[in-house]
Amino acid sequence: MSAAGAPAAGPGGDGRRPRVRTGYGTVEGRSGADGSAVFLGVPYAAPPVGALRFAAPAPPAAWDGVRDAGAYGPTAPKVPYPAPFAALLPDPEIPGDDCLSVNVWTPEPAADARLPVMVWIHGGSLTRGSSAVPVYDGSAFARDAVVLVSFNYRLGVLGYGLFPDAPANRGLLDQIAALEWVRDNIAAFGGDPARVTVFGESAGAISVGALLAAPRAAGLFTRAVLQSGAPEVLPRARVRTTVRRMASLLAADATAKAFTAVPLPALLAAQAAVLRRSGPLLGGPSLGLVTDPDTLPQDPLDALAGQAVSADVPLLLGWTREEHRLWLAPTGGLRALDRRGPLAVELARRRAGKDRSAVRALRAALPGAGPAELAGQLLTDRRLRDPLRRLAGAHRAAPSFLYEFGWPSAIPGLGSCHGLELGFVFDTLDVPESAWLTGPDAPRELAREMHAAWVRFATAGDPGWEPWDGSAPPKAFTAATDRRLPGSGVPVVFERP
Repeated sequence: MSAAGAPAAGPGGDGRRPRVRTGYGTVEGRSGADGSAVFLGVPYAAPPVGALRFAAPAPPAAWDGVRDAGAYGPTAPKVPYPAPFAALLPDPEIPGDDCLSVNVWTPEPAADARLPVMVWIHGGSLTRGSSAVPVYDGSAFARDAVVLVSFNYRLGVLGYGLFPDAPANRGLLDQIAALEWVRDNIAAFGGDPARVTVFGESAGAISVGALLAAPRAAGLFTRAVLQSGAPEVLPRARVRTTVRRMASLLAADATAKAFTAVPLPALLAAQAAVLRRSGPLLGGPSLGLVTDPDTLPQDPLDALAGQAVSADVPLLLGWTREEHRLWLAPTGGLRALDRRGPLAVELARRRAGKDRSAVRALRAALPGAGPAELAGQLLTDRRLRDPLRRLAGAHRAAPSFLYEFGWPSAIPGLGSCHGLELGFVFDTLDVPESAWLTGPDAPRELAREMHAAWVRFATAGDPGWEPWDGSAPPKAFTAATDRRLPGSGVPVVFERP
């Protein structure tokens, strides 16, 4: 597809509804109070229905006239979060088939603006989430002279089920198609296709890690941010077993052809039943990225840490101090682990591949911590901190910057849990849904500070502190530097003063 053209009706359209001509047709967005513009629900691929349900993404159909881009498009098919998490994690569901769409916030929809671009990839364990989550509103990025793009991609078995008669990693192929749309069209919205930063959290960060290692994504972005997620793949046999268990429930063959014939509600119900006992910390049946000759030739962490793959892409990497609390506190898991006492710590130590000196160091750093806290920290090391430190410490041409988010939620039990930093990165603490995780009165000054660091990284490749070299002493943005985890090597901590 050729590059998109200039705005069809000038940067302001009719003064309230700016228009931009893309490679597939003209879209009409909405103007913000600050002069920025937002375009929602713009298709980057054809609806993945019928014969396309398990196919690689296909180009969208071109349209004549002007397409309204004033509302989010349909969300990808998914099942709701279970009750304990639904009260903490907003996840709107918008019906419809045309779910492969992008959203653009821009301060200046003019082809000659050439502003830095940030492309957001949402999390949700690759089974939930969407770009329509209110916390992901991109207005603050547009306010700060960055073009923000977000998009949906196929989830669960539709995006990551492994079949003998369908391409693997279809959700990743969707993400690559969205980035290709950005390359070909973002200049018309005021963005610079040569200055694209991809960033994501949790499963979105896992996706960014895969994009860094995927040959098809080479050249589509220049910087990357991984928030609370490390590059990983699942064993192919594990994903295949998950699909076979679904097939057994559905009384169908474990093929894309057979699953295409299954009504979508039944397919999602079978997925929910099989994945009910799985979890980020303890494993279980899973759907996710796998190695694949066509899309992901090798384990992305091995490729990025051991070779020159994406060695020239600056990285911003980090985590929250108490990631595990989101996964364990709402379900009573913390109490259950505390009841198991030293056995819980020992099992977590073994699963994390740590020696007993690591447990002693944790006890010294976290005096008074119970078994659940110690076990959670050990498992978080295995899942997040250790692989991200390995990536940051690899010999790369471009710098890597590490951070840790340490501000604790006002909601009892959550602490500085997984996902808590999102409203701060997007500077959307005023959005009501942000308080679902933060509780009331989250510090606006911290959001301004953290958001500004992400903007600096996208604009200049430097968030405002020294790159990590494996030995740099911790450097805090605020005075609160107590309870530092041993061996974290974190140069920046975001926390309430």
